[in-house]
Amino acid sequence: MAQWDRLRQLPAVYGQQLHELYDRDALPMDVRHYLSVWIEKQEWRRAARDHDLAVVLLQVLLENLDIQHSRFVQEESFLLQHNIRRYKQNFQRYLEEPCALASTILWFLEKEKEILQSADLAEQVQFLQVEQEAMETSSQQDLERKMAGLRNEVQCMEHTMICLEEQQDEFDFKYQTHKMEAVVDEALKKNQIKNLQLLVNRLNDCRKSTLLDLNKLLDRTEDLIDILVKKELVEWQRRQQKACIGAPDDVCLDQLEKWFTCVAVCLFQVREFLSKLEELIGKVSYDNDPVKSQKPALQKRADNLLKDLLKSSFVVETQPSMPQGKGPLVLRTNVQFSVKTRLLVKFPELNHSMKVSVSMEREAPQIKGYRRFNVLGTKTKALNMAESQSGGMVADFRHLTLKEQKSGGSSKGASDIPLSVTEELHVIFFDTLFELKGLSVELQASSLPVVIISNSSQQQSAWASVLWFNMLSQDTKDVMFFANSPAATWPQFGEMLSWQFLSATKRGLNDDQLEMIAHRLFGKHLNYDTCKVAWSKFCKENTPDTFWVWFDGILVMVKTYLEDLWRDGLIMGFVSKGKEKSLLKKKQRGTFLLRFSESVIGGITFSWVDTTATGEPDVKTVQPFTKVDLTQIPFHEIIRNFQILEAENIPENPLLYLYPNTPKDEAFGKYYSDKSGVDSPYIKYIKTKLVFVSKENTLEAKSPMSSDMVQGEGLESLNDLCGEAAEQDENCHSLDSPLETCHPDVMLSDLAETPQDELLMYVNNFNHFAGTGIFDDDTGLFNCLTSQSCGSILQ
Repeated sequence: MAQWDRLRQLPAVYGQQLHELYDRDALPMDVRHYLSVWIEKQEWRRAARDHDLAVVLLQVLLENLDIQHSRFVQEESFLLQHNIRRYKQNFQRYLEEPCALASTILWFLEKEKEILQSADLAEQVQFLQVEQEAMETSSQQDLERKMAGLRNEVQCMEHTMICLEEQQDEFDFKYQTHKMEAVVDEALKKNQIKNLQLLVNRLNDCRKSTLLDLNKLLDRTEDLIDILVKKELVEWQRRQQKACIGAPDDVCLDQLEKWFTCVAVCLFQVREFLSKLEELIGKVSYDNDPVKSQKPALQKRADNLLKDLLKSSFVVETQPSMPQGKGPLVLRTNVQFSVKTRLLVKFPELNHSMKVSVSMEREAPQIKGYRRFNVLGTKTKALNMAESQSGGMVADFRHLTLKEQKSGGSSKGASDIPLSVTEELHVIFFDTLFELKGLSVELQASSLPVVIISNSSQQQSAWASVLWFNMLSQDTKDVMFFANSPAATWPQFGEMLSWQFLSATKRGLNDDQLEMIAHRLFGKHLNYDTCKVAWSKFCKENTPDTFWVWFDGILVMVKTYLEDLWRDGLIMGFVSKGKEKSLLKKKQRGTFLLRFSESVIGGITFSWVDTTATGEPDVKTVQPFTKVDLTQIPFHEIIRNFQILEAENIPENPLLYLYPNTPKDEAFGKYYSDKSGVDSPYIKYIKTKLVFVSKENTLEAKSPMSSDMVQGEGLESLNDLCGEAAEQDENCHSLDSPLETCHPDVMLSDLAETPQDELLMYVNNFNHFAGTGIFDDDTGLFNCLTSQSCGSILQ
């Protein structure tokens, strides 16, 4: 199904996200809708880099708009004619920069995919967490019963108040009648007074009973407020924290809004009951009247409960985020961000009447060098029901920016705590005033702590801080968290790492993959539950590449180039070198697996099992592929076209079965391009790859993170081996090494594995040497390669 059609069929909550996405002028939803089929078929990613292609796509886009305009003319759709004409004029501004338009459309398509992934994740979570949802459903049902009980008690109290008023009216009528009548008969007069005394006693008992019932009603209300504020809201806030860092948790507020509103409505009715009692004692009162003595305390208690509920009901529904950021809660100065607040007590009569204002922290911590910021943009908005798909009371701020205040020198008494820019935490506050039925309450909500950067190079480190804080802290105003950051237990840490993959690719990490990471961090343990990771270990160690840099590099690579392969479970990914060899040596020749490099940031490699002359299994590994390679050729095409020269001088693809035993073409066939062999569009890239071969008995690299790369003596590029033959042919391809500098990770220096012999090479193609003269002589290099290693050739 086309992407646009899938989006239109999503539930309402995701439809709202789509509407919010297209609430921008860069790509109108009308254009996306009417040209959806054409838009989804174009290569916008390539056009963003290729000026000529971008020009062609822009011209075709304008022509399609003309065609659409003609259709609306025939259909006499006057408004749509006007809109399409205006959209075409807006797009013509890209004539000078067509690549910018391609980048813009590509960005919208990627955001659409994220919405679809969110919907798929929600469905996946619903499937995987049946027991947890059953428990939550049971808890919700129990709370629903309590809410129903509260509403029933309020209705009973309404009836009680009516009966009380009727009883008082009866007494008042008879008492006034008695005073107006001049009764002479003393016996009759005493009898009337006796009856009046009985009536007033009954009225007094009824008032006492009513006050007792009101106290019980407030007791029930207080219990429900405790559940809502101290349990349900706290759990929602925790779910929101985890969702911000990738957890597939439900953060919809509709149910909480229903409960908060129910309790608030009941408390306002209690206040009306108390007002009615005040009115009644104004008409009839007497000595030791219980209403006079007890009503003030009841009034204070009801008002305090209502105020507590209201103060907790104002929340940040969508945390601050930039449109193209790595994740929420990382903001950049002078770049617009959005944030949405919501009032969980929904009273339609307050629609558009409550103004919400935005500000930064009032009392910033006294830390030397701690930055302060001003909020710029539209800083005041009204709570309204129009900006929410569910009709909630929201204020959606979409055009806010931050600007750093000029430093005024350090304050006296400021602490000298060394915090980096990405360890500084800041809180954004939102204020509003609730006024209804004589009650006035100031409300304040605050965002989760945000990290504010000034340069995109700080994005990765800032996101690490956001991950760490929201993984470990539930104190949402603890801006001093990184002054003494706690360590994370392995279960917490491993779960957070899995969320990163789950949110980015819809497939998290399995137990085996997590165990490999744990082994790399802590060494060999039977159980890692008691192991802990320090903040410095995660992101701050003074090494070229920290654990987070390595992990995030893999995550970005998978998201950008390997998402389909990862989601289909074709990439084993996180597997140690030793585990890899033990797995492959038990399998038939040609079995291979795909794993992430531990020495090359954002690298992926594959290893396969071959047999030696004596029939022993021999595991060989290629040098890792990085974005330099994957930008040019999809990884599945690398696997499809990979070749080595066997003893008979015949190029052969040694990759036959994806571990454990799936035929390669069965596993990857659905990703292949239609053309293969010399007709493959990727051959031109494969031809330019270097071939690296290790000398026999050459040791593997001693990189602490991995032994992926053979270094030092014995590594030579094949074009160096061309010798005179290469020099004689001016058309011999120029081979540029795709190698990147590798930085050993001191963190894992004690985990280097025992080196073993292996073959290490890049993708090669026999056609690379066609016409060069290298193979014209039967005694030339071709025969040399089949009989000796490269190292031997050069000695």
